[in-house]
Amino acid sequence: MNPVRTFAAIALSLAAAASVNAQGTSFAVTLIPSVHGKVQVTPALPADGKVAAGTVVTLTATPDAGYALDSTWYSVRGSFGQMFHEGTTAEYKVTIDQDKQLGASFVDAAVVKDLVVTNNVVYAKPGVKPLKYDVYSPKGARNLPIIVIIHGGGWTANDEDVMRGLARELTKGGKFVAVSMDYRWAGKNDGDATSNTMANLVEDVFGGIAHIMEHAAAYGGDATRIGVTGDSAGGHLSAVASLMPNMIGSRGFGKTPGVFEFMPSYLPKGKTAEQVRDEMVKAIKAGAPSYGVFASASLKSYSDDPAADQKWVDAIAPILHIPAATERAVPEFLTRGTNDRLIPDAAVKDFTDALVKAGQRAEYIQVGGANHAFFDWKPNEQTKATFAKYGVYYAAAMREFFLSVLY
Repeated sequence: MNPVRTFAAIALSLAAAASVNAQGTSFAVTLIPSVHGKVQVTPALPADGKVAAGTVVTLTATPDAGYALDSTWYSVRGSFGQMFHEGTTAEYKVTIDQDKQLGASFVDAAVVKDLVVTNNVVYAKPGVKPLKYDVYSPKGARNLPIIVIIHGGGWTANDEDVMRGLARELTKGGKFVAVSMDYRWAGKNDGDATSNTMANLVEDVFGGIAHIMEHAAAYGGDATRIGVTGDSAGGHLSAVASLMPNMIGSRGFGKTPGVFEFMPSYLPKGKTAEQVRDEMVKAIKAGAPSYGVFASASLKSYSDDPAADQKWVDAIAPILHIPAATERAVPEFLTRGTNDRLIPDAAVKDFTDALVKAGQRAEYIQVGGANHAFFDWKPNEQTKATFAKYGVYYAAAMREFFLSVLY
């Protein structure tokens, strides 16, 4: 099974099914009952749930005693079922322009009481979408290692919010600052006039890390001690980020025969891509790519760029760019659910074997009974339950891995 083609087929079919009738005068709006809190919609939804197009409703969320707001949200049918769009404030305005579900999510207050969360830090805007990240700092954080988290979604969906459960778990114990980042979606899924290639997404990841390093002290972090993790598509991107920062440069990706360099979408003022490369090669010390795509065979044809030949594809395949541990040691921590239907066990084993062959420390944990995306966090109870069952335990294992490398 080719995960890239599977993701793309799902996105195309569901996007077509979710297309909006621009001539419609009203849309179906549903308020999903909340757990551990209440949410009020103003103006109130009519009995039949039909709301006039263009109406702006305000969600007001109130947590129960002992709980805190996780997010206010709306969802629409998209690439992978209901796709969530979230706010971090108790009041959240939503424009009704298609069928939508509305709601609020709450968590135990203890989950967030020791955290300072900085939302929506914009690090670049290379296209239509501002690229941003969220920072999770333990209260009083100072000079802590940083774990950068890169979300999944078939390279064409989701944003940094989907990783906040993992971010909160990795900050437990006050040993790390966690930063969950977004990037451009592949193709024209962001509304960009020109298709974004996988190389562009990698350039966003390196740009985001460069911005995080530049501002690390403000977040209580140490720019010289960085680990990278991510799941699914983010598993691929986090493997690239941890193993391939040496490919950052200013000569372009595939523009000159045999030259494949990533130009970060953000560069600190006064620094060249080569200076950022040298700093990042030293700073990024570990990776934890979860159920990711690592080989070029699974990345074929993921670009409409006519230059995207086999060499182009090979240049974004982590399995082909593992440094010898004698030159640069980058321990890797790998996980995959045994019921994962998108990422084969053999693919992760092949990557693990390649890491070991290069002398790298590598650990591959199979998560019994888990399906794909068990590290995701969404404000629906099913996803939360999956995270509680699998994500919490294996986030703790990941945290121990990063402790062993970054301390």
